[in-house]
Amino acid sequence: MAEQETSSGLEGFGKKLLNLFIKDEPTTAKPILFPPQSQPNPVSVPTPPADPVPVATVREPTAVTAMPEGAVDTKFVDHFAAVLSKANQPGPDYFEFRETLKNLSNLNLSEDQQYQAAWASFKAMGGSANVSGLVSSANQYLTALNNDQQAFSKTVEEALTEKVGGLSNEQKQLQSENEQLAKQMLEIQRKMDANNERLAKIGGELNEQRQKITQNQSNYEATLAVFVGQIKRDLLKLGEYIK
Repeated sequence: MAEQETSSGLEGFGKKLLNLFIKDEPTTAKPILFPPQSQPNPVSVPTPPADPVPVATVREPTAVTAMPEGAVDTKFVDHFAAVLSKANQPGPDYFEFRETLKNLSNLNLSEDQQYQAAWASFKAMGGSANVSGLVSSANQYLTALNNDQQAFSKTVEEALTEKVGGLSNEQKQLQSENEQLAKQMLEIQRKMDANNERLAKIGGELNEQRQKITQNQSNYEATLAVFVGQIKRDLLKLGEYIK
């Protein structure tokens, strides 16, 4: 895959990824929805016995709260464009194969014929003559996505701890203060009123922060599932159709 070095290049690469992995570009009016746990289990791809290639796996996400359905988010498409661009190797690799396969989808060819034709085209453009090389390059991208997912999950946990946990602690502290203020003289009543006003707002802020964070996580997981699912499917078909 050709390297992307500029922000405009990454933006273009992101649009290319949309075309290669997603049929229709996501919009705010009609998002492409995916269940939060719809990511397929890791699969193995048969490769020549003399040169076996392990298949990278993506860690299943751990739910931290009730998860809403996610939608493919162009923000994360651009993010994955940067992640995958950094993982690329010089010369033709899995992405050139996927692009060729995508172009063949409009022709009146059976699925096995599409994969065979894409494989022949891939070798003609200078790609590895051994399918294990193609499988290996696809696994490199899966590994990059897996590492990114782990880093993203960590930031979600940190955000929940900082924002939701901080508000919960504030709520408990103010309630404790009110218990003390209730026992004091009337001149501190203004302090109690101010705290009560804040307490009335905290409940809504807790729900708002949880919704923002979990929706963002759902969008990430839904977008990730598209990339991972397509790569794994191609790996299965490579093992089925290309020996």
